[in-house]
Amino acid sequence: MDMRMRPRRLRGNEMIRKMVRETRMDKSSLIYPLFVMEGSGRKEEIPSMPGQYRYTLDILPEKLSELADAGVGSVMLFGIPDHKDEVGSGAYAEDGIVQKALRKAKEEVPDLYYITDVCMCEYTSHGHCGVLCGQDVDNDRTLELLSRTALSHVQAGADMVAPSDMMDGRVLAIRETLDQAGYTNTPIMSYAVKYASAFYGPFREAADSAPAFGDRKTYQMDFHNSREGIKEAMLDVEEGADIIMVKPAMSFLDMVTKVHDMVDVPVAAYSVSGEYAMVKAAAMKGWIDEDRIVCEMAASVFRAGAQIYLTYYAEELARFMDEGRIG
Repeated sequence: MDMRMRPRRLRGNEMIRKMVRETRMDKSSLIYPLFVMEGSGRKEEIPSMPGQYRYTLDILPEKLSELADAGVGSVMLFGIPDHKDEVGSGAYAEDGIVQKALRKAKEEVPDLYYITDVCMCEYTSHGHCGVLCGQDVDNDRTLELLSRTALSHVQAGADMVAPSDMMDGRVLAIRETLDQAGYTNTPIMSYAVKYASAFYGPFREAADSAPAFGDRKTYQMDFHNSREGIKEAMLDVEEGADIIMVKPAMSFLDMVTKVHDMVDVPVAAYSVSGEYAMVKAAAMKGWIDEDRIVCEMAASVFRAGAQIYLTYYAEELARFMDEGRIG
């Protein structure tokens, strides 16, 4: 038998497999989502996300130092305020929970790179991502508050802002506000391709951000659509987005690839709370090998075209990279 082409030649041992690996990862590409809350002396486990916690400001530096020691260089901060109102004033208050967390983090663990989620849902009494007009979110009125929120985060020390609200025009509004205030070098990572997804369920418990009525389908995307996602990504690049995010990751890897092929900026993918919870639940039952699943999920995101991976497994993945199990 004449077989000149034998793909198995390049699979013979670990050395050759690593040598010809097509998808390579680095710890610098990982971002860890982290929840901060008011109060002191508390570290609360999130019931639907075993192993994930909410941290008060005095406990926060311990977790940040742990991440830094593991080699995870970037975090995404989500705030959980004590007070909520109709206009989400805690989102842009000088003494808001994220603003205080940034100042604390920058003082005690300055070497990490701090990204902030910019949205209203954690701060509004109704749980929607903007100001209401009747039962609907008023897009244009919300832009002003999102811009104020982003600016307040940067003034408090944020290295990058990441609007997740899915309002039309919010990237341009934030870019203009930051530029006018002199923050022309602060990047924006846009949640550009964000689907209305059931995979967000555990996050809404973690951030106490479930809408009091209705849903978010009038501003987050229909999961049946892909061309719409490309339109959203291209619009945000035109408005000044420096990084485009696809969210969720696992069920939308086709969109990671399509966006990667269409835009000339880095692409991020967010492995969301529901993905984490499913893996944890199956692992706790002994049905899967958690470590291997986590590595495969990460590799799939980078293989699809992402350069940045937001994941609750960032710390574990950093360790797996050190151990040569992935990378």
